[in-house]
Amino acid sequence: QVQLVESGGALVQAGGSLRLSCVASESIFSINAMGWYRQAPGKQRELVATMTSRGSTNYADSVQGRFTISRDNAKNTVFLLMNKLKPEDTAVYYCNAHRIGVIQDYDYWGQGTQVTVSS
Repeated sequence: QVQLVESGGALVQAGGSLRLSCVASESIFSINAMGWYRQAPGKQRELVATMTSRGSTNYADSVQGRFTISRDNAKNTVFLLMNKLKPEDTAVYYCNAHRIGVIQDYDYWGQGTQVTVSS
């Protein structure tokens, strides 16, 4: 069981920046992929960015070029740097750890951190 704790959410004006952090309870080096997802009111949870243990990244089209995912294996921490924020980025942001198992895969989630972008 991987426990994830996010932080860094805040109220920010459009055009501003935020950095979210996600600390895992165990070494993220052994986790196949870490990622960030978000859920806006009345909408489904959607992928924002992911990074595999080998460093490959994937971004949603809506954040490509503005957001950057990174990881610090020594600190068991994953970051999401968000630049040029827009009101439509407003959502609860969740950290995810994806582990590939022998029989099934496992997904672990944090409690979420609120990001609000004012226009």
